Amino acid sequence: MNYFLETAQAISAFSFLAYGAGCLVTGAMKVEFARYGLPGLRVVTGTLQIAAAFGLFAGYIYPLCALAAATGLSLMMIVAIGVRLKIKDPLTGFLQALACFLLNAVVVYGYLARLRLFGLGP
Repeated sequence: MNYFLETAQAISAFSFLAYGAGCLVTGAMKVEFARYGLPGLRVVTGTLQIAAAFGLFAGYIYPLCALAAATGLSLMMIVAIGVRLKIKDPLTGFLQALACFLLNAVVVYGYLARLRLFGLGP
């Protein structure tokens, strides 16, 4: 059991569950997505983040679910970094997206390493 990996996974799952829900229900997120120039992607983004959070939770039982969810969230955070750079967001917004990317990259790496250990990975 890798407590570091499982803790990173839990932090990511709870964070994206909350953020995804916020995308769906808060007026502040409507304003944010309009500021990003992506108002039509708010519901899709929130829904994907909630689905990925559940994938991370399921990953404790089904490791491939965690790998897929963390990979998707990592890609989503790369896009978020690009959007924040494009709109010249303050450094704090960029760093939040970068931290979320790194957290999920750790989860991806951990599960790839775990799968290799069992002869299932690349």
